[in-house]
Amino acid sequence: MTKTLRVAVIGAGRMGADHIQRLNTRISGADVAAVVDVDLARARAAVDGIPDAVALADAEEALNNGDVDAVLIATPGFLHKELLLAAIARDIPILCEKPLTPDVESSWQVVQAEEKLGRKRIQVGFMRRFDAEYLALAAMIRNGELGDLLMLHHQHRNPTTPPGFTNEMLINDSVVHEFDAVRFFTGEEITSVQVRLGKPTKNAPAGQHDPQHVLIETESGVLADVEIYVNARFGYEVATQAAFEEGTVSIGGDHGPYVRAGGRWGGNVTPGFEERFAKAYDAEIQSWVDAALRGEIGGPSAWDGYATAACCAAGVEAQKNGEKVPVRLHARPALYA
Repeated sequence: MTKTLRVAVIGAGRMGADHIQRLNTRISGADVAAVVDVDLARARAAVDGIPDAVALADAEEALNNGDVDAVLIATPGFLHKELLLAAIARDIPILCEKPLTPDVESSWQVVQAEEKLGRKRIQVGFMRRFDAEYLALAAMIRNGELGDLLMLHHQHRNPTTPPGFTNEMLINDSVVHEFDAVRFFTGEEITSVQVRLGKPTKNAPAGQHDPQHVLIETESGVLADVEIYVNARFGYEVATQAAFEEGTVSIGGDHGPYVRAGGRWGGNVTPGFEERFAKAYDAEIQSWVDAALRGEIGGPSAWDGYATAACCAAGVEAQKNGEKVPVRLHARPALYA
């Protein structure tokens, strides 16, 4: 492995462009070697000012480029499977933005391909695991200073949704983060999911029932719930409260200075996930780069991507039938023990 990771970023849209700038300006040990996008003009704009980086319209060309020794996948999820299998075949480090793939069957195929390779090459982009508050809460759970963890209460609120954001996407694109957070905090698999549909907001587009209440149970019986509300209008807010035997801990919510002036009081709400989790994204990508240079991964694995896909499948089923739906998982391969 070289001392500097030469990364091909596949996808130069909202998330890909953010990662390109991150790699170019804030991450040590890595350089952008190539940017791939079906819109070649967008790829060219993304590499403007980055020395030696090339713009390409074809991912295969990037993977066959001798100057590329790692890949960051930031395309829409439906493209992930084939890109992941091609990168696994080349045995190079991979950072794949969530989801691993959009469905549980193809996610399992990716896990099987990596298992056949014999080592972990895929890190999945669940950035919340790198947030300072998430890490602090996880440490309190692990050290048991407040006794056993009993319940988790999550709030996930977006100001609005883009056109085409379906009812199923509330689970697959939003609650997927809470599924991973529950698994991260508890160190356990989720065993069941239930979704309750209550009074909807008038601000939800046609065909979308918002908000929703998601009920989750883990292997040991830890109960978790998620308020997913994606047309909340006021800003982007992600918060968690953990209930222990000896106390409660809250993270997220309000950030920044709390000001009293001019007869008013208050602070600011972050407008989107990029601002709320900017430092977490930096830490995530740095951890991936550092681990890749050691021949390892530095965060959530392909198994974590597959397990959350299984949770999402159960969640979408529960949306439709209102029942408590079991999460169905294959046996965990030894590679991910």
